[in-house]
Amino acid sequence: MLKIAHFVFLSFFFCAIACTNQKSESKHQEEPVSPTYIEQKFKLPAIPSEMKFCGEIINLTDLDLRERLDRELLVNTYYHSSTILYLKRANRFFPQIEAILKAENLPSDIKYLAVAESGLSQATSPAGAKGFWQFMPQTGKEYGLVINNKIDERYHLEKSTVAACHYLKESKEQFKSWFSAIASYNRGVGGVRSDMHWQGTEDYFDTYMNNETGRYVFRMLALKLIMENPSAYGFDLDASELYQPYETVSVNVVDGIDDVAAWSKQHHTNYKIVKLLNPWISSNSLPKSESMMIELPAESMKLNPRSKGK
Repeated sequence: MLKIAHFVFLSFFFCAIACTNQKSESKHQEEPVSPTYIEQKFKLPAIPSEMKFCGEIINLTDLDLRERLDRELLVNTYYHSSTILYLKRANRFFPQIEAILKAENLPSDIKYLAVAESGLSQATSPAGAKGFWQFMPQTGKEYGLVINNKIDERYHLEKSTVAACHYLKESKEQFKSWFSAIASYNRGVGGVRSDMHWQGTEDYFDTYMNNETGRYVFRMLALKLIMENPSAYGFDLDASELYQPYETVSVNVVDGIDDVAAWSKQHHTNYKIVKLLNPWISSNSLPKSESMMIELPAESMKLNPRSKGK
């Protein structure tokens, strides 16, 4: 009997401990877990009362203009991945674009049009516009670009930039304003002229336009503010993080190339690198031409293939 009583006592003892533990665990599980929050403050620099673009002054005390610029500043400041890429690419491509703009006697601020159009990339739009300056095939040909199944000079940075300069200079001659000329790059000269005619206006900022064209100039104004002072808008990139200009040498080809891939290997590189440096090459062969300059990597260029192959 003593053994039985001892056994019963131990059973009750261990049951009590188990129940106590379960209650403790249950109580612990029911306690709410406080989430950890990272405090993040969003603050933009004050929008200036006026700013200069292409040598022209914009009065930003106007409520409508101020809010339209504010919208584009917010969009481009907090669309981090795209704006960071713009800043990285600008270090590589802006010097070449700026040199062409200067040679063509155009304001340096026109470079922001290429950022707005393509993000400084060899982009293709759903409508078929291509390159940094987003030329449609017919317009590109009208401004001297070669476009066929072998070559597409809309992807040629120098030649397409010159073509864009010629378009803008013609538009500026008609509208007497860089803002209207820039708007026509998006809307077309006829479209801008038509909008101004039926509304009885002569100024881009006084004219009601479709949403895309209405935002177009303001996007460039925002890009200028951000890219000229990126740290003020939260972008603090180290110089080592920016894309460096390609180091290249130019080769003049006059007899065409039957096999660009084989030709690339003969010049100690490969088709991928030749295509990267010459995105206007559209096939593996090039026709005979009076002169065709092809960029190849300089000896110090880090894009050289790791092996030349067999």
